Amino acid sequence: MRKFLLLFLLSTAASSVFAQFKGQVPEPKKYDPAKVVDPDYGITMYEKLNFQTGGDSVRNDRKGYACQGWVEDYYEGGQLLHKGYYEDGHLKIYKNYFPNGNVERTFKINDFKRCTMQLFFDDNKPKSDINYFEGSPQIWTDYYHNGQIEYFEENTKSMEYLISRRSFTQDGKPQELFELTNPKKKIYSKKEYYENGKIKAEGEMIYIPNKSDYVKDGSWTIYDEQGKSSKEKWVKGEEIK
Repeated sequence: MRKFLLLFLLSTAASSVFAQFKGQVPEPKKYDPAKVVDPDYGITMYEKLNFQTGGDSVRNDRKGYACQGWVEDYYEGGQLLHKGYYEDGHLKIYKNYFPNGNVERTFKINDFKRCTMQLFFDDNKPKSDINYFEGSPQIWTDYYHNGQIEYFEENTKSMEYLISRRSFTQDGKPQELFELTNPKKKIYSKKEYYENGKIKAEGEMIYIPNKSDYVKDGSWTIYDEQGKSSKEKWVKGEEIK
């Protein structure tokens, strides 16, 4: 899923472009779009400066002090790349821009526990909406370019377990539906689908807290591509033959 690839990219971003933020920042520079705009994940080099989402770096001004207030960066052609408000070198509010002037992403802090990020395609269509709670992505939605939802995930505020996870094809057909049906017993319903939208498997799963894992439990129905079904029996992740 794009979500997990994006999380990995944000947590490990250490490119040569980002390295320019270490230590004293020189006179305002202009950046090559090819070096800062990833065709899949957009502009990620500022995420290391966002402590609210796991960043661990500080941006300094030209005198070597932590940046305070509004800071802007530009592309080589003079277009605005980034405008962010910094406190003690950490980003609090910011927008990144594509070379064509459209917004690439926005970030803002809503209160002491909540913040939001929105990402866009270069033609201004929505790409992702992420709601963070205490630094973790509690609700995450990815979109295809045509506006269809590609992926949706919602976690509890404690990030202990999932509430819902859904994925869809570009034409809106479900790929996987995973929903919490019994919060007290942590029981879920799960449905998997073939590419043509026909159901592939359905049954219940259960969350095992000490393993932080979701496993099959109870009766499952498996379908072949012609719709013929068979039954399986599971007990906490172990199939009973």
